[in-house]
Amino acid sequence: MKILVTGMSGLIGTALRERLEPRAELSALNRSDVPGIHTTRADLSDFDAIRPAFDGIDTVVHLAAKAGENFPFNELLQTNVAGTRHVYEAARQAGCRRVVFASSGATVSGWETDEPYRSMVAGDYDNVPSEWQMIDHTMPPRPAGVYGSTKVWGEALGRFYADTTDLSVLCIRLGYVNAPDRPGRPRDYSVWCSKRDIVNMLELSVDAPDTLHYDILFANSNNRWGYRDLLHSKEAVGFEPQDAAEAYR
Repeated sequence: MKILVTGMSGLIGTALRERLEPRAELSALNRSDVPGIHTTRADLSDFDAIRPAFDGIDTVVHLAAKAGENFPFNELLQTNVAGTRHVYEAARQAGCRRVVFASSGATVSGWETDEPYRSMVAGDYDNVPSEWQMIDHTMPPRPAGVYGSTKVWGEALGRFYADTTDLSVLCIRLGYVNAPDRPGRPRDYSVWCSKRDIVNMLELSVDAPDTLHYDILFANSNNRWGYRDLLHSKEAVGFEPQDAAEAYR
């Protein structure tokens, strides 16, 4: 299998490379060279520059993005909005089988303004009931900022490409993955995802059958205070997280 990874030099891309390299022919679309990997150096905003990277590729794992709310809108527009459209269109033109789109839990983090999620992410567990409604892929997106809104756009555009072309699109709503690979802040105990779990989810998405033409899947570790549904991810691709935030308390 030939797999193109955008943003391979990042935290998740580096971990994914370690998992996939023994079993696939990898290439990278990156702003800097990735040592040991054939790399197309280009900015996602430049369609003509990135287009050749997709030729001969089976599956694209689109990780590259401006992540978080600290970027000016123009940077989010060029990378997350225009850049994501360029990835889908380049994959379509090249006849790729699938795009695995790194969406984000930020698409639903606005729910954290409501109870009981508000108390959960604050670590105020005395105010959390014994059971709560899980936020699943069928519920309306509720981004808490512009960054999360750009990921909603990526999901919606992926739906359009899946509906109108042969391209399969799986949107993975990533949990919070960090370099220490352990939770730190109170909110992490709800939304954290280990490197092992996120890489497993991405690999399962790459390998999912062609009959799974479009879907939205949450990827978090098995956190006691998690509010994002993982049952659908298990049913769709067999995702069963191995780690849990509370193991680090």
